[in-house]
Amino acid sequence: MNSNEIDIHKELKKYFGFSQFKGLQEQVITSILDKKNTLGVMPTGGGKSICYQIPAIIKKGTTIVISPLISLMKDQVNELNSSGISATTINSSMGNKEISDELRKIRDNKIKLLYVSPERLLLDSFIELANSIIVPFLIIDEAHCISQWGHDFRKSYLDINTFIEKMEKKPII
Repeated sequence: MNSNEIDIHKELKKYFGFSQFKGLQEQVITSILDKKNTLGVMPTGGGKSICYQIPAIIKKGTTIVISPLISLMKDQVNELNSSGISATTINSSMGNKEISDELRKIRDNKIKLLYVSPERLLLDSFIELANSIIVPFLIIDEAHCISQWGHDFRKSYLDINTFIEKMEKKPII
């Protein structure tokens, strides 16, 4: 499936209520759907999230989104769920039952976007999960954290490649 076979404008209107893309959103989405390595750099409020959320909605499987803060993950998940898009987070503030319930939904292919911290990627149980489902995309949201925080604050950002290497089927990033 390439970007020419999909009406991304229809998805934009259906889930986000917009009739047109802003700035370079359409080009970024098309590049992702055409399976090209893509880097989207936009200012805060520039609509970066839509650039990976639309491809995630369209493609089969669960897109994994690496995000730095639980509050950001929760905000994204709440916004997506209120728009009719199945999304969840697995994070350290959740209890075992809640995590178990979300894992079941993921395995049952009921979740389109899964938000996690970079630290979770190194857990053997998470690697097993990722290898047991279809992961069309691995997204690094707030990618500036890699250079800004990577060496001092969040060393786990430097280990994202280790996670990718352990995946049986490599997602598009």
